[in-house]
Amino acid sequence: MIRKQLLINDKYLPYVNDTRRVQILFGGSSSGKSYFLSQRAVMDVIKGRNYLVVRNVADTVRKSVYNEIIKAIITMGLEHKFIIRKGDLTITCKDNNRQFLFAGLDNVEKLKSITPIEGVITDIWIEEATEIDYNSYKQLRKRLRGLSDVPKRIIFSFNPILQTHWIYKEFFGGWDDTKDIYSDDNLLIIHSTYKDNHFLTKDDIEELENESDRYFYEVYTLGKWGVLGDVIFRNWTVRDLSKIRSSFNNIYNGMDFGFSNDPNAYIRVHVNNAKKEIYVFDEFYQSKMLFDETISAVKKKVPQSEFITCDSAGDLIIAEMNRHGINATAAIKGPNSVNAGILWLQGYKIIIDKTCQHFKNEIQTYHWLEDKHGNRLNKPVDKDNHLMDALRYATEPLQHGSSASSARRL
Repeated sequence: MIRKQLLINDKYLPYVNDTRRVQILFGGSSSGKSYFLSQRAVMDVIKGRNYLVVRNVADTVRKSVYNEIIKAIITMGLEHKFIIRKGDLTITCKDNNRQFLFAGLDNVEKLKSITPIEGVITDIWIEEATEIDYNSYKQLRKRLRGLSDVPKRIIFSFNPILQTHWIYKEFFGGWDDTKDIYSDDNLLIIHSTYKDNHFLTKDDIEELENESDRYFYEVYTLGKWGVLGDVIFRNWTVRDLSKIRSSFNNIYNGMDFGFSNDPNAYIRVHVNNAKKEIYVFDEFYQSKMLFDETISAVKKKVPQSEFITCDSAGDLIIAEMNRHGINATAAIKGPNSVNAGILWLQGYKIIIDKTCQHFKNEIQTYHWLEDKHGNRLNKPVDKDNHLMDALRYATEPLQHGSSASSARRL
């Protein structure tokens, strides 16, 4: 029995028991789609379904959809019905042994061994589905096999990015932008925005409505598929770098500090100057970190023999880093340093490890600012660019002609 009130927005109520094979919930930020899916999933598991919940990179699962489902369990007053094992990321219903299983797609082979303790996987929920590629989707479909008493489903949730994405090509052939629902026998698509979420605060609403950049307003406020004509970087690709990481020997570290709700964004790269290649092979991206948490995280990433170039606005934490044995220094910045750094980076090929999802998310939508008439301004949009800034800081010594071993400025 659910002891507490279900906070389900009216938009989603008709679809609590929908069993169509493919279900897509997309739209703007703060539209409540992920929380609705979490609540519905909790009820589904109690009724006998098994969920595999995935994101593209395993490290992002724990801090997002895993916590969202736990929050739903608590809000619904159902803690007594579930065994929550944070170590192996499983949540099991005590009444029927049905489960939530969580995984990342950065190691698709591991999916072959994932199986619930009772029955088969009946539902696959892909959170932030625009992060995954088509081949990963095909692998996931293979997990929906075996006999089941209930119809099986694959569920997508995401903020749309670009119309060139495979999800748009695969599922949106019958979509009508003037409507917010599409359905046939096998497919359900629900579009939602912040206006469909009755539980937002006034500040939440104002932040979304006051977005000044056209692309971000279309995508994150209105939840529409975006069109980016003037992205800054096209010279990048994604690869699995796990087999060559041990050969990297010209390493640079950079960090952009988070203030207020912005994240701390760290990046680690190897530079092959002869081939004009930058390999982005490690990152972390986390908001609301205390000084000691930030220092501890950086010490795990940066050996004492290396240095890290940081956002010069964080002079206090840079001093604390050095006091704790980290070779940290402030970026020089200066007039036109952002555009000069961009121009320098455009001269290299940027190879991104498949685990660096946050950096990939930023670089594919990093674009030039436009005026109200749609004319390009010679300035990048200052939003969702924390790792892009960190990359400029990391490679700043090279931009000024220094090497990794001699670049630290005391």
